[in-house]
Amino acid sequence: MIAAMSTTDAVEVSHSFADVNGVRLHYAEAGSGPLLVLLHGFPEFWYAWRRQIPALADAGYRVVAPDMRGYGLSSKPAGWRSYSTDRLAGDIAGLIRHLGAERAHLVGHDWGGVVAYTTAMEHPDLLDRLMILNVPHPARMSEGLRTLKQLRKSWYMFAFQAPRLAEAAIRRGDFRALKQGLRDEAPGAYSERDLELYDQAWREPGAVTGMVNYYRAALRGSPRRSLERLRPIAAPTLVIWGERDKHLGAELAEPDPRWVPDVRVERIADASHWVEHDSPERVNELLLEFLASGRGAAQPAA
Repeated sequence: MIAAMSTTDAVEVSHSFADVNGVRLHYAEAGSGPLLVLLHGFPEFWYAWRRQIPALADAGYRVVAPDMRGYGLSSKPAGWRSYSTDRLAGDIAGLIRHLGAERAHLVGHDWGGVVAYTTAMEHPDLLDRLMILNVPHPARMSEGLRTLKQLRKSWYMFAFQAPRLAEAAIRRGDFRALKQGLRDEAPGAYSERDLELYDQAWREPGAVTGMVNYYRAALRGSPRRSLERLRPIAAPTLVIWGERDKHLGAELAEPDPRWVPDVRVERIADASHWVEHDSPERVNELLLEFLASGRGAAQPAA
């Protein structure tokens, strides 16, 4: 069972479920102290943070890494409308409340970063510090998708719109394309054992459709309505960006100061889109340094 896994370092990781926002979320947890929530992206699950959980827990944080809806052992509601960013942000707000904390620090990579940005906009009262890894702010991504350069990089978002065909392509050859993509883009970051665990997560009933429904909701929903819902983010924000990202242009890293007025951007020249795997020590160092500058603001659970 993927819920029984523990990280590779010497830290105790427990596994629990939370019923929030109409779904059941599985999450891994380690450490104690101010709450720090880690949100994975496509096509990963909580285990994406295996290199961060020990360092963050050892530094005195209560680290919680959920499988977001559609992934791993969490609920996989039917239909792309169930994967709108406001619903995904509602899951995280519900999880923070479920965990008994008044406020939390939030880290997100890829789609987890999109959800983290949205949570910061829609639930500012729950957020202390925001940390984003290799995903643009929604307004910047909207700008990027109006350029031929980014459209070429984002071709897969449009390929995922095809019902059943996208799922069949992902499953082909025991997820060969997903595994090879991770190997090629982050050489040495994923062991064969890691990929076996990812394979188990992808084989959970409904997981493949849940994963691609994030992209379907993004393109089939109302982009104008999404932009109309943008709000300035009050939380101090750190953006960490691997500059060898094949999927997202490096020019998208800097958020518009109208929407993210208190932001620091750190670029890692030799890291890919999978920056937390390529450069885990540097990412951990940046996260802990940023967190330490506001230490004590996020309250431990009662």
